[in-house]
Amino acid sequence: VSRTAGGAALGALAGAGLGTLAGGNDRRNALIGAGIGALAGGAIGGYMDQQEAELRGYLQGTGVSVTRQGNNIVLNMPSNITFATDQDQVTPAFHNTLNAVALVLNKYNRTLVDINGHTDSTGSAQHNLGLSQRRASSVATYLGQQGVDGRRFAINGFGASQPVAGNDTPDGRAQNRRVEIHLVPIS
Repeated sequence: VSRTAGGAALGALAGAGLGTLAGGNDRRNALIGAGIGALAGGAIGGYMDQQEAELRGYLQGTGVSVTRQGNNIVLNMPSNITFATDQDQVTPAFHNTLNAVALVLNKYNRTLVDINGHTDSTGSAQHNLGLSQRRASSVATYLGQQGVDGRRFAINGFGASQPVAGNDTPDGRAQNRRVEIHLVPIS
């Protein structure tokens, strides 16, 4: 089942429920609500499918992974390609990649942009929290300089609180040092 069809089905269910709650002729309102919901859900799924395809095309071979979580898109940017060790300024070598992200974000401007910084557990919790916040903010600042509307941003630093791998090996720590951009459709 495509995400467009899945979104349409979920939209239809939600619309049917809302249509029934509207009162009056429950069956008629449910059918109208289902039709409206299906159109909206299918449109959101298709919109995010197109955005995902463009991001995958632009980001292929850059080290940034593109994944889907329902209708949301997640860009995982490992710190080894985005920042020097223990630094919070985006490396110049990563500017072209972020330029491509900005290009797509400017084209698909009906998404919210959650920028989340993460670290490994090396160092103090306070230091890691601050570093993760500054890194997320640095990515947001760069994207804003490329014309992405900052009102779309939510900037978060999580320090070492959300690891994706163990912190007991160099590889695990490297996976945990990252900035993630979550693209959430505005429905």
